[in-house]
Amino acid sequence: MAVQTTSDHPRKLAGYDFYHQILGSPKLIVAPMVDQSELAWRILSRRYGAQLCYTPMINAKMFSPPSAHAYRAQAFNTSCLEEGSSTHDRPLIVQFCANNPSQLLTSALAVQDHCDAIDINLGCPQDIARKGHYGSFLMDEWELIHDLINVLHENLSVPVTAKFRIFPSIEKTVAYAKMLESAGAQILTCHGRLRTQRGQNTGLADWSHIKAVKEAVRVPVFANGNILFHEDVEKCLRETGVDGVMSAEGQLYNPALFAPAPSGNPSSTLTSAHPPHADLALEYLAIVKNLKTPTSTSAVKGHLFKIMHPALGRETDLRERLGRIRGSNVVEEYIEIAKEMKQRMERDAAEAMKRRQMIDDLITIEPTTGLRVLPHWLSQPYFRPLKSPTEALKRASSPIPSHEEVKRARLSGQSARSRCLHTV
Repeated sequence: MAVQTTSDHPRKLAGYDFYHQILGSPKLIVAPMVDQSELAWRILSRRYGAQLCYTPMINAKMFSPPSAHAYRAQAFNTSCLEEGSSTHDRPLIVQFCANNPSQLLTSALAVQDHCDAIDINLGCPQDIARKGHYGSFLMDEWELIHDLINVLHENLSVPVTAKFRIFPSIEKTVAYAKMLESAGAQILTCHGRLRTQRGQNTGLADWSHIKAVKEAVRVPVFANGNILFHEDVEKCLRETGVDGVMSAEGQLYNPALFAPAPSGNPSSTLTSAHPPHADLALEYLAIVKNLKTPTSTSAVKGHLFKIMHPALGRETDLRERLGRIRGSNVVEEYIEIAKEMKQRMERDAAEAMKRRQMIDDLITIEPTTGLRVLPHWLSQPYFRPLKSPTEALKRASSPIPSHEEVKRARLSGQSARSRCLHTV
C-alpha cells in the first residue's frame, strides 16, 4: 500500500516519492492489456526484466455491485492469495475503465489493499469503448475526467494514475495532461497515438507529443508506443526524457523484450533478447499450470498464438490444432502443441547449423519498413508491412536502406532506417 506512516498520520506518497519509494523507479513496464496482462503473464514478464506491470482493464460498472462475484473472480481474483500479493505480483497497478465516479470509487476501494495504485483507462479506442462510453471516448469531457481522477485522489489510500492518448495538436495534448495532473494523477502514461489510430490504421506513435508532456508536468511520465526491440527502450528514454517505457503488443509477441542484453558477440546478444519462442510458450504454460489462480482459456490461447506467431504460418497443422482447443481444463493440450513446436524448431535450427549458417546470416530486412525479420524459431515482434510506396513515404524519415546498410543492421541490432517504422 502506497502509504507512509508518520508520527501524526498516514501520508499517501505522491509523484516522484511514490515512483521511487513504492514502485522502485521502474523504467520497463508491461501495459494493461485486455485478457492478456493477467497474473501468469505478469509473472513471466517479471522473469524477463519487467519492473512494473498493470492488470488487464477492469470495467468499474461491472465490478462495483456487491453481487458481481463472478466478474470480480474473473477480473481480479484475490481469493487464492496470489493476485496482487507481495510475493507474487508487485509492484502492480490495477486499471479500471469508468464513466461514473461513484462506481469507480466503489470498485477501486475493493482492490486498493491488493495493489500499489489505481489507473484510469482514458486511451482505449475500440468500438466497445465507444459503446460503453469510456476510454478515449471521454477525451472531450474534461470535467468528467477530472471528477473520475479526483474522487480517487481524495478517497483512496493508494495513488491514482492515468493512461491517455494524444490530440492532433501538441498544445491540446499538453493542456490535457496538465488537467489530469491537476485532478490528482500521480503518474501519466502518454500513448503517442490518436484515438483514430487503431487496427490497420495503427501507424506510428508520435514521440514529440510525449516529450512535450514530460516537459510540461511535474509528475513521472511513461511513454507508450513504437517499442518493438530492446534498443527502442533506450532510444525512447533518450528522445523523450520520460521516466519509463511501456510496451503492449511488442511485449506480447516477445515477453523477453525487456530482458537485459548480455555482453558478448552480436549473435549471443540477439538470441538472449529473442529466445526460442517454443521455450517461452512452455515456460508460460508451466506458470499457468502451477498457479492456484485460474487463467482464462482465451488468455492462454491468445498468448500462444502471439508467442509462436513466427512459426505458426509454416506449421499450419499446429496452428489448426491450437485453434480447435476448447474447454476449461486444457493446459495439457496446449503443452503438447508447444512441445511439438519446440521439436520442430530445434530441427530447423539444427539444419541451419549443418549448413554453417550463423544467426546473422539468416536475418532479413522487411523492405517496406526496414525492420529486421529473425529466423522463424526465435521470438520477435509482429509488425504490419506498409501497404504501398506512398504509405512508406508518408511514414518514413529516410529511404529504403541500401544493401550495405542492411548488412550493418543485421549485426548492430538496429533498423536500417534512421527512424524505425514501429507499429506498437
